[in-house]
Order: sequence, then structure tokens, then C-alpha cells
Amino acid sequence: MDITRVGDISHQEFMAEFYDPGIPVIFTSASNAWQAKNLLTPDWLVEKFGDRTTEVKGKKYTMRELIALIKNSSSENPAPYPCIFNIPGSLPELLPLVEPLDLNYAKPNWLRHKMFERGYWGSATELFIGGPGGKFPYLHLDYYHLNAWITQLYGEKEFTVFPRGQEHLLYPNPDNTWQSNLNLFEPDYEKYPLFREATPIKFTIGPGETLFIPAGTWHSAYSTTQTLSVAFDQLNSKNYPDFMQDVWEFKKREGKLKAVALYGYAWVAGQVCRLGEKQPA
Repeated sequence: MDITRVGDISHQEFMAEFYDPGIPVIFTSASNAWQAKNLLTPDWLVEKFGDRTTEVKGKKYTMRELIALIKNSSSENPAPYPCIFNIPGSLPELLPLVEPLDLNYAKPNWLRHKMFERGYWGSATELFIGGPGGKFPYLHLDYYHLNAWITQLYGEKEFTVFPRGQEHLLYPNPDNTWQSNLNLFEPDYEKYPLFREATPIKFTIGPGETLFIPAGTWHSAYSTTQTLSVAFDQLNSKNYPDFMQDVWEFKKREGKLKAVALYGYAWVAGQVCRLGEKQPA
């Protein structure tokens, strides 16, 4: 099975052919809607935001320091990865450059509603920075069963995704069921023998391409070059039931009263969004 690349298709075609059946797809031109396309480069980020900071693996770095690290990164000595800047909080000047955020496809997106914006539900609009050899640390599902949208703006990144229905071959961590216990890049087949039966799909996305990863799809990523990408999440009626189950499971670890309160809030927010979709345009 190969990944499909599509050009200028309608939103209705996307929903019917990819979103509803839950099939990953690469859009080759959706990012044409963004001013950020053909603008963001490592040097540009240093010039504009060199002193902005983020934390990577418990250590604080400036943008300038991170870009220097990725320029010297290699598969033998990779820079830390992933290096993530929360765009609304740390780089708000980028927001106008990535509008419409939905790329005219990722809609409806309840996470854009003011009720869901009042709280952290695993969602974010983030700038990912990586260097050659940078590997996402684990095979995973996106938190809260959200859909993931990843637009590559500079460099190339290799992704690995697994068709749905292979969870039993991927050894989810019983304590963190959205993470796999195995090392995708150096699998131990003696410890995880069923992984031999899994059928990964590997592909590379380059500048201007956007990857849609449906909720519940196991995946990971590897930077083959210096890379810049923007990622955001999507929630609506299709993945809302799984989202609510995750809200309960994740929040009850912080205490049952907190879980009840946040579950109730998320339920109300979801009903408001449902009603909003039913209103006439």
C-alpha cells in the first residue's frame, strides 16, 4: 500500500475519499493558501526570532542556538528532536502567515471554537524544527485521538504510518496507550515478535506538501534534512467520542474530581459545537 498524493480536490472529495474512511493523504498544493510557503527558512527564523526560547528535553534553547545545532546535525550526531515552538504563545507573528489554518480542508475544527481554546486538550499550533538524523522518540497516536495536519515548509521528512487494525502488532504501552513500547527505527524482534507482521507505509514529504494523519493512526517521523514544519490538530463529531474517552482517561490521573469537571466541560463544549454546525449558514 502506498500513500496517495492529491492536488486541487474539493473538500467534499477529501471527506468522502480520505477523511470518512480514515486514510492518510498528502496534499501537494494546499499550503498555497499560506503566506508562510516559500518564506520560512532557518536563516529567516534566526533573523526574525533569534532570541525566542523553547525547551527541548528539559533544556532551554534560543531559536538561534537550535538553528545552529540543526545545521550541524547528522545521522551519526543528530541535534535534539523534536524542537517545538508553540506558535500562538512564542511566535504569534507567524499566525497571519498560516491563515487559513484549516488550509480549506481541515474543517470543521472544533478546537478553533472559543470554548475548546480555553484549556489544553492536547491541541496546539506548533513549529517543528529538525536536523538530519532527528527521530521522533516513539511510535505513537496523536494525543486525545485528534487528527494531525503537518505542513512541510522547508526540507524533507520521512514518515512511517501503519494502517488501522494493526494495534496488536505495535505493542502499545499499557500505562500510556498512545505510545508504543518498541523502537521503530531499531526494533527488537525477539522482544516484540508480532511486529514482524506489521505493514508500515513509508514516504517522504517535501516543501509545500501537507500530510493528513487521521485520528487513531500510528505514526512516527524522521528528518532527512534540515526541516521546518507547522502542525496543528483537528477535532469534530467524527473523532469526538474517542476524544471524550481520552479526556476521562487522561484527566482522572490528576484526580477524579478534576476529571469529572473537565469531562463535563468538554461535553458541553462539544454540544455547543454540534449545535453550531446545525445552524443555517
